[in-house]
Amino acid sequence: MDIDLSLTQLLWLAGALSVAGCLTGLLAGLFGVGGGAVLVPVLYEVFGVLKVPEAVRMPLCVGTSLAVIVPTALRSFRAHRAHGAADMDIVSIWAVPVVLGVIAGSVAARFAPAGLFKIVFVVVASVSAARLLFFRSAGSLFGEMPGGFGMRLYGGVIGLLSALMGIGGGQLSNLFMTLYGRPIHQAVATSAGLGTLIAVPGAIGYMIAGWPKAADFPQVGALQFPAAIGYVSVIGFLLLTPASAFAAPYGARLAHRWPKRRLEVCFGLFLLLVSLRLAFTLA
Repeated sequence: MDIDLSLTQLLWLAGALSVAGCLTGLLAGLFGVGGGAVLVPVLYEVFGVLKVPEAVRMPLCVGTSLAVIVPTALRSFRAHRAHGAADMDIVSIWAVPVVLGVIAGSVAARFAPAGLFKIVFVVVASVSAARLLFFRSAGSLFGEMPGGFGMRLYGGVIGLLSALMGIGGGQLSNLFMTLYGRPIHQAVATSAGLGTLIAVPGAIGYMIAGWPKAADFPQVGALQFPAAIGYVSVIGFLLLTPASAFAAPYGARLAHRWPKRRLEVCFGLFLLLVSLRLAFTLA
C-alpha cells in the first residue's frame, strides 16, 4: 500500500515528533523516567495518520519508544551523576537482576494477565503518590532498605513488572526508593540509571518480535515507511532522539534546582497521571 503525503503533512509529523521528543527528554531528566507516557500516545496518532495497520501499530509505538529511551536515559543519567545524586551502589546491584527481569517479563507477557500487574501498579503508585502529596513527614514506610539478595530480588521484580506492564522502570524504582524513605532527588537520579538497562533488552526484543511483520507496514513511494527494524521505527527514532537527548540534561538540572517539596509534589502528580492512564487501559 502506497501513501502520498504532502509537504505540509510531513512537516506537521516532524514537528509533532520533535515536540514529543523534547517532552520525553524533560521527563527523563526531571523524574528519572523513560517518557513513554508521552511518546506512545503521540506515536500512536502519527502512525495512524500513516495508516499503519492496527495489528502492528501499538507494538511499533512501544518498540520505538524503548529505542528512543536508550540515548535519552544515558544523557539524563550522566547529568544526574554529575550532581553526585545517584546511588551507584543500587545501580550496580540492580544491573543484572533488572535485565534478567525484563527478559523474563518479555517471555511471560505472552501468558501472564498483564491487567493484574497493572492493577498492582495502580494501587502501589496511588499509595506512594498520596504519601508524597499529603504525608510529607511520613518518612520510610518499610524501615531500612534491604541488602544483598533482597535488593537483587527487588531489581528483578522491577524489570519483570516493567516488561509486563509496558512502562519504564523509573516509575517503579522511584516508588521503591521513596517508600523506603530515600530523598526524592536521589531516587530520581538513581532511577535514571535504570532507563538504559531496561530499554536496551526491551528494544532488541521488539526488533526481533516484529521482524516477520515488515510486510504489514505501508510504503511511501520506494521507501518503506516507517522504515522499521521489527517493531522499531527507524525514521521515528531519528526524528525523536535528537530532541529527547538534547532536553534530558535540562530536565536533570531543573530537578536539582527545585526544592525537595516541589519535586515531591510534581512527582506525586505524575504518578497519579500514569496511574489514571493505566487504569483507563483496564476499563
